Amino acid sequence: MDFLNTNLECRPLSIKLWPPSDNTRNMLVERMTSNLTSKSFFTQKYGTLSREEATDESKRIEDIAFATANQNYENQPDGDGSAAVQLYAKECSRLLLEVLKRGPRVEADKEEVGSDITSAPRETFFDISKGRRGFFEAEEAEELLKPLKEPGNSYTKICFSNRSFGLDAARVTEPILVSLKNQLKEVDLSDFIAGRTESEALEVMKLFSDALEGSILRSLNLSNNALGEKGVRAFGSLLKSQTWLEELYLMNDGISKEAAQAVSELIPSTDKLRVLQFHNNMTGDEGALSIAEIVKRSPLLEDFRCSSSRIDSEGGVALCIALETCTNLKKLDLQDNMLGVEGGFALSKSLAYHVDLKELYLSYLNLEDEGAIAIANALKDTAPALEVLEMAGNDITAEAASVLAAGIAKKSHLTSLNLAENELKDEGTILISKALGHIKIKEVDMSTNLIRRAGARVLAQTVVQKPGFVLLNINGNFISDEGIDEVKDIFKKHPNMLGPLDGNDPEGVDGDGDEDEDEDKDPVADENDEDELGSKLKNLEVDQEN
Repeated sequence: MDFLNTNLECRPLSIKLWPPSDNTRNMLVERMTSNLTSKSFFTQKYGTLSREEATDESKRIEDIAFATANQNYENQPDGDGSAAVQLYAKECSRLLLEVLKRGPRVEADKEEVGSDITSAPRETFFDISKGRRGFFEAEEAEELLKPLKEPGNSYTKICFSNRSFGLDAARVTEPILVSLKNQLKEVDLSDFIAGRTESEALEVMKLFSDALEGSILRSLNLSNNALGEKGVRAFGSLLKSQTWLEELYLMNDGISKEAAQAVSELIPSTDKLRVLQFHNNMTGDEGALSIAEIVKRSPLLEDFRCSSSRIDSEGGVALCIALETCTNLKKLDLQDNMLGVEGGFALSKSLAYHVDLKELYLSYLNLEDEGAIAIANALKDTAPALEVLEMAGNDITAEAASVLAAGIAKKSHLTSLNLAENELKDEGTILISKALGHIKIKEVDMSTNLIRRAGARVLAQTVVQKPGFVLLNINGNFISDEGIDEVKDIFKKHPNMLGPLDGNDPEGVDGDGDEDEDEDKDPVADENDEDELGSKLKNLEVDQEN
C-alpha cells in the first residue's frame, strides 16, 4: 500500500538528486504561490487566490508531491533519484492545475458559513480541514473535538480532511464517533493519514471504520489516502454496513485492480448511489471491470468520474456498457484514459441512454477521428441539454470536423467547448466556428490546434458577438503576427474575453518538424540550469496536458 512516509532513511552519499534541500522545496512553494496569485489564462477564467490561500495550497501540494516522490525513491533504492525528481515535478504540476481550475474558495466558504448562521439555529457541519496542515495528536484532538462531545449537538456532517491522525488521536476520536454515528449523514475522511506508517495508518482506519459501523450515511469521502487493497479492507466494517449511500468518493487512493475488487465486494448495495468518483487511481483494465460491476448496480447514478485511472480499451468498453444502465446520468468524466477508437465506439452506443446528460469530459482518450466521429454522431440524437463538452488531446483532425460540427450545432444549451490539443487546423476550426454560430456558447478552448490566421479570425468573429461570452483560448497555434493583431482588434472592446496569445508560433509548420520538438516539454524543466534537480523545478508552470 502506497502510504506517504515522511521519515527518510539514510542514503549513500553518491545519491545526489534526491531528496531536495529545504531551500529547493521552499523555492518551489514560492513559485507555485506565484502561479496561483498572478494573472494567467487560468486565473482569468477561474479567479485569483489570495496570497494566504495560495501559500497554504502550495504547501499542501508540495507536501503531497514530495511524499509521493519519496515513496517512489524508497521503492528504487538503486536508482539515482532522477525518477523521483520527475515524479515530484509532475505531481506538483498536476495538483497545481487542479487548484487553479477550482479557483478561490474563501468567498464561497464565507457565504456558506453566513448562510448557516442565518438559516440554522444550531451548527450541523463540523470541519477541521481549514486549519493548519499537519499531524494531529491526542492532546490537540481532545481540545479541537470538544464541540462534538457536547450533549444534544446537531452535527450531521463532519470533515476531518487535511489533518493526519495518529493512533493516539484516533483513540481519542473513536468514542466521539461512536456517540455520533446515529446522527451523522456525511463523513469526509479524505487526506487524514498523510505521513503515517502503513501499520499505523491501517490501525487508524480500522478504528474509524469500526466506530462508524452501522451509521446511515448519505455521503462518504475516503479520497487522498493511498488506500490500496489493504486500506479498502481496513474500512470493511463501515463499507459493509452502508446500504443508503448516495455519494462515494475514492479519488487518488491507489485503487488497484485488487482494491477495486475489494470495493465491489464490500459495499452491499449501491442502488441509491448518485455520485461515484474514482479519479487518479491505478485501476487498469482489470480494476475497471470491477468498477463496471458497481456501476451496473447503480441505476440512479447521476455523476460518474473515472478519470486518470490507467484504463485501456478493454476496461473502457466494459465501463461504457455498464453505463447503459444509468439512464439518469448528468455528468460523465472518463478523461485521461486510453480507451482508444474501440472505447469511443462503445461510448457512442452508451450515450443513446443518457438523454439528461449535461457535462461530458472525454479529453485525452486517444479517440482519434473514428472514435470522435462515432461520439459526435451519437450526440446529434441525445443529450439535448448538454452544457459542457471536452474532447481535448484526442488526435482529432479536420477530417472529423464536419461531423463534430454537426453534433455541436445540435446543442443549443452548450456553454463550454474544449477541443484543445487536436489537429483541426483552419479547415476544421472554420467548420466548428459555423456550428457555434447557432448556440449560446460562453467559453471556447481551441488552443494548440495548428490554427493559422484565417481560422483564428473566423473563430474570433464568431464568438465575440455572443451575448454573455466569457473567454476564448487560441494560444499555442501558428497564428501570424498580423493574425494576432487582427484577433486583438476584433476583441478591442472586450479584451478580457481573449486569453493569452504569447504561446503562438508564427513560423510553426505542420507535422513533426523541428519547430514542434519542444511541444511536449515538461513545463517545470529548464535544461540550462547546471543542477539537474533545480532544472526540473525551475520556472514551474501549469502542465495543461495533465
